[in-house]
Amino acid sequence: MSAKDDVTIAFYAEQASAYTTRGQVAQKRRLDQFLSHIGPGGAILELGCGAGQDSEYMLAGGFDVTPTDGTPEIAYAAAKRLGRPVEVLLFENIEARDVYDGVWANACLLHVPRAELPAIIGRVHRALKPGGVFHASFKAGEAEGRDQFGRYYNYPSATWLEQAYRLGPWESVGIEAAKGGGYDNKPTDWLFVLAHKAGR
Repeated sequence: MSAKDDVTIAFYAEQASAYTTRGQVAQKRRLDQFLSHIGPGGAILELGCGAGQDSEYMLAGGFDVTPTDGTPEIAYAAAKRLGRPVEVLLFENIEARDVYDGVWANACLLHVPRAELPAIIGRVHRALKPGGVFHASFKAGEAEGRDQFGRYYNYPSATWLEQAYRLGPWESVGIEAAKGGGYDNKPTDWLFVLAHKAGR
């Protein structure tokens, strides 16, 4: 089974212009929390960079950022904003090993089918250097499903999500619940995960 959903990918391809020009701003508090665990100039992989606002913030902070997105049309828009190439990368094609000090995956792994999520989390673990840190966020729920636009979501509970992470050798996994919104402008319950890979 693939870790991508074709209907969801098609939505982002068709809505790339509207999705990337809606004035997204970086989530500075969560970014700063994440970056506090990474040394100056550290190497960071961003998954699902969208419009590129988070990579833009990290680059401005002097970090060595590799922005990626799974949708070519989105990656193109982000590259224009950032003034640098943005790799088209599907989560299932992450092959790096011990390369990054941090992986930032904000509001993107929530589209990975539940059955495939532990394997993708495992790929992220391998991509991190010892002592690396991994941020991801998910729309909370109890059962996977689709939104009004047809996009697939895994909608995990905090308990389910922690169990998925604990299938791998993470040194620590912290999950924070918070209220927020999304592209559909509906109130949303979010789960923010910060996981650490064991050091040498």
